Amino acid sequence: MNILIVLTSHDTLGNTGRKTGFWLEEFAAPYYAFLDAGAKLTLASPLGGQPPLDPKSDDPDAQTDDTRRFKQDSDAQRVLASTRRLSEVQASDYDAVFYPGGHGPLWDLAEDNNSVALIETMLAAGKPVSAVCHAPGVLRHAKTADGKPLVQGRQVTGFSNAEEAAVQLTDVVPFLVEDELKKLGGLYSSGPDWQPHVVSDGLLITGQNPGSSVGVARALLERLKD
Repeated sequence: MNILIVLTSHDTLGNTGRKTGFWLEEFAAPYYAFLDAGAKLTLASPLGGQPPLDPKSDDPDAQTDDTRRFKQDSDAQRVLASTRRLSEVQASDYDAVFYPGGHGPLWDLAEDNNSVALIETMLAAGKPVSAVCHAPGVLRHAKTADGKPLVQGRQVTGFSNAEEAAVQLTDVVPFLVEDELKKLGGLYSSGPDWQPHVVSDGLLITGQNPGSSVGVARALLERLKD
């Protein structure tokens, strides 16, 4: 099974002067879940090369067994440093796609035409699309074959307004994931702040927050077994 992981290339947190990017745990936990299940993995990002890491996700209190494993894994670090350009990726080469979060995707992947086309093409071909935390924001411009918002009438989740308020970035992000999914007609649900919450609706699998990342990965692997 071939799984594509799409990461952000965006490293600036609005006009705060602070850095952002992808969230390490949301990449590392699914990466190893997929790898340990025997999947062949390809990493891509809008600009290719090394995607930016959100420095806060590298803080000591954000570490998990998977992030510590990544820190010791020179092979994984080399793979991450040489992501393919998203524009060069063909949906037909993959069985599924996964988007890690972090705030970065709200600025680039959510507006990226190549990403939108990839999502639409994968789902139309009967292939699962998965995203965790802020990454469900990449669904905002995706449409069904009849032009309706992709998430309309679908069960979805993503980083909640309460969690965004807790990290004091409500007025910094270009849009709130929860509000956007609801505005598009998504049937949004959330669990308690920072607790795992994974929602599967057919081929679409979403997770609420960093703690949901391994659950999304496992749900994707189960979907690929069907």
